[in-house]
Amino acid sequence: MNTEMLDVDTSRRRIVDLTSQVRDFCAAHGSDGLCNVFVPHATAGVAIIETGAGSDDDLVDTLERLLPRDDRYRHAHGSPGHGADHVLPGLVSPSVTVPVSDGEPLLGTWQSIVLVDLNRDNARRHVRLSFLPG
Repeated sequence: MNTEMLDVDTSRRRIVDLTSQVRDFCAAHGSDGLCNVFVPHATAGVAIIETGAGSDDDLVDTLERLLPRDDRYRHAHGSPGHGADHVLPGLVSPSVTVPVSDGEPLLGTWQSIVLVDLNRDNARRHVRLSFLPG
């Protein structure tokens, strides 16, 4: 298995498109297999969505409606409502796996792989890319 860690800054965007980094990582291995994208954080997730047409902002808006920032959470350290950040990975998985053929991730036409991070307390994230040859 081949693996690489990405450092991602989420201070400006709650959703960060990782597709080009994933494509480059898969191309470097130039074979068939599976690529796993994993965020080793308790308050972030990874999703496959359409970006650039408003879906990314719609996802953030929807998650913020589902996970309001208030005092309802038992997990109460950090900024107000930080407990919501710890619920996020229950809704947006911390990993996705995509098939790879000849070094190319087999994503649909409008699909992008994104990091989802609503946590205002930590803007530095790590994303592990792993390639398992088939």
